[in-house]
Amino acid sequence: MQATNHFSRAANYTGRFAPSPTGPLHMGSLVAAMASYLDAQAQHGHWLVRIEDLDFDRNVPGADQQILHSLQRCGMQWDGEVVWQSRRQALYATALQQLGTQVYPCACSRKEIADSLLRSGATTGTAASQIYPGTCRHGLAAGKTPRAWRLRVPDGDAAVFRFTDRLCGPQVQNLATEVGDFVLKRADGFWAYQLAVVVDDAAQGMTHVVRGADLLDSTARQMYLQQLLGLPVPRYLHVPVVTNADGEKLSKQTGALAFDRGDNDLLHEALIPAARFLGLIIGDNITTIPAFWHAAISAWQRKLAQAGQQADPQLTSHGSG
Repeated sequence: MQATNHFSRAANYTGRFAPSPTGPLHMGSLVAAMASYLDAQAQHGHWLVRIEDLDFDRNVPGADQQILHSLQRCGMQWDGEVVWQSRRQALYATALQQLGTQVYPCACSRKEIADSLLRSGATTGTAASQIYPGTCRHGLAAGKTPRAWRLRVPDGDAAVFRFTDRLCGPQVQNLATEVGDFVLKRADGFWAYQLAVVVDDAAQGMTHVVRGADLLDSTARQMYLQQLLGLPVPRYLHVPVVTNADGEKLSKQTGALAFDRGDNDLLHEALIPAARFLGLIIGDNITTIPAFWHAAISAWQRKLAQAGQQADPQLTSHGSG
């Protein structure tokens, strides 16, 4: 399926929306889609759609087409062909091979990792309890067989990555102390998000990534992979995530409902509320979806200007300039 935007396009901006087909779009995913779309329109760039369907156990048949239909119903037209990650697995295998000795086999089960962390004194639920203890970093124990493949993170100053998020401001993360060696290919044989998204963003020429703040913590890992693979680093912008009444991120797992029921008023029930969640000032006199987008693009430009992001500062990271 292909759609073409009616806006003139700039060659120096390519962004994307990359939903997982685990069900229909809900308000949380609409907010992320809207932010990425508005940023591309505001800079007269290209906006692509990528279906991230690598978690085969969670994919819902037909959800990908339902997602695309909902985007079109909302007046969000993408450029070029939609791509599916499930059709691009050879690219991830090539990248894994390119990483060479930076990647190592891991035989640990989740229970073994949790037990090891408990023995080390890590308290359940803390950041330390999420960090891989490095059990297989120097080789598999006798009789063990590989389950997953992990990327070795650097130590010392090389582990510290800094970047400026275009909305959230300066960020810093130490991969060694806050993340640890992370999985690139899972025990179930599926490719991990971190590797796939880095490979695809580079292959599709992404210059800008706009997504939910729940993925802010993934950015340093992706920058490290970009560094190792010799890939360009996009500019990042993370928007707040929508939460439910219990303060949980709105998702299929927390019972989020589809915003598009097929015959409802998307303008007033979905688009305007999503824009206002993003902090955009949208007047009450909007009566059509095209008029909404015209107003929303201007409101997004004002939002970025207020955040001091007219110049869209270049990312920087330790060791890469």
